[in-house]
Amino acid sequence: MILLVEDNEKIVKGLIYALEKENYQVLTANSIQDARKKINKKIDLIILDVSLPDGDGFTFYKEELKDIKTIFLTAKDSEDDIVNAFEMGALDYITKPFSTRELLARIKRILNDKKSNIVKISDITFDMDRLVVLKGNKEIKFSSLELKILQLLFININKVVTRENLCEHIWEWTGNDVYDNTITVYMKRIREKLGTDIIRTLKGIGYRIDYE
Repeated sequence: MILLVEDNEKIVKGLIYALEKENYQVLTANSIQDARKKINKKIDLIILDVSLPDGDGFTFYKEELKDIKTIFLTAKDSEDDIVNAFEMGALDYITKPFSTRELLARIKRILNDKKSNIVKISDITFDMDRLVVLKGNKEIKFSSLELKILQLLFININKVVTRENLCEHIWEWTGNDVYDNTITVYMKRIREKLGTDIIRTLKGIGYRIDYE
């Protein structure tokens, strides 16, 4: 989970799009006060502006964020500011205007070049590298196709996977024609095995799992 602390709406919108396209989960805050409410153990990285409406990002980092991986993203480009940030413990410092591609590359490097493929929603944990699903500490057994359907939903967390899209994927995976009621049957089986209501139905459209 990445927390983006930035008050420029244009930058926020652009980075949300870019980060979610890379399958990162993103929280945003437009002030220090707002950021404080959203800091929790699930935050893997903070992208932090220095000039915020209610305070200074350097001070905020020094006093409250030193235990969390942080990239400063700021218009302050003096040598003193850059040196100060690194001396405080920041992992990177990017000045505006900036390259989104470069920022993404630095994020991947900081997060060990690999985003965690273990996702937990409610009491369900999905290890997408090993294709193992746990409810608490107990593994749930799915068929190969059920696992692929569930993985597709997890890959697209917070996004709707349409019934049409599911039909297309199942056809690609199996080579069999897929009918609308086939999707309904598979989703019912998956939900019953999960035993936790994490899959939302958008009637006539598709399905979505939301990150808590």
